[in-house]
Amino acid sequence: MQQDIVFTIFLIFTGAAVVSTLALYARQALLVAYILVGVLMGPSVLGLVDDAALIREIAHIGIMFLLFLMGLELNPRDFLQLMRKTTLVTLASSLVFWGVGAGLALGLGYDWVETLLIGAAMIFSSTIIGLKLLPTTVLHHQRIGEIIISVLLLQDFIAIALLLMLEGSADREHPVIEFAKLALALPLMVAGAGLFVRFVLLRLLRTFDRFHEYIFLVAIGWCLGMAEIAAWLGISHEAVSYTHLTLPTTI
Repeated sequence: MQQDIVFTIFLIFTGAAVVSTLALYARQALLVAYILVGVLMGPSVLGLVDDAALIREIAHIGIMFLLFLMGLELNPRDFLQLMRKTTLVTLASSLVFWGVGAGLALGLGYDWVETLLIGAAMIFSSTIIGLKLLPTTVLHHQRIGEIIISVLLLQDFIAIALLLMLEGSADREHPVIEFAKLALALPLMVAGAGLFVRFVLLRLLRTFDRFHEYIFLVAIGWCLGMAEIAAWLGISHEAVSYTHLTLPTTI
């Protein structure tokens, strides 16, 4: 039987609030509390949340909004300046981890395509977990927080390229053409979004900035609208979650 979405959200938020309180008293990261709530509510323990598809959709929306909020704190100019300092470190570390992962996969008997994919999977850190483990004061108000965000975002851009390659290769007949379409759609979407922000969205927000409810609705609509446009263009929601990070900072 399909689980009630309102009841599921109630369990998640109420359970997270209770366990997070205990975690803070124990001086533990909130991420630990979130994982513990999932274990307790899941089918392995209490079994209160057992609709995996529903939870996956809720988590997907939550990730999009988390990345959107992170973009509000990151100035594109600052990010470009940080890229000059972190590109070499990110690429070097990515190559090292790719080599280790690919070497292990090759030693276990995987073919060369699977070896490349396993090595690529070893490159990336979890942006969400990395950000949630950092204190807010470090993440937004210290230089080390900006550098960590820069490294994670550079890894995400590499992930975008790999996602586009994988989605393009799904077309067995014309994989190169399909990849070219996706690779072209992404920058066009980003450019179009930037123009819309500059000439339409900013003017609307400046005109109606005293209506906080309107600003809230526009922000939600912008985030979800970009995700739907990406899906319509054939780009995954995950990819657009990364690409629109820096766009809302101009608002």
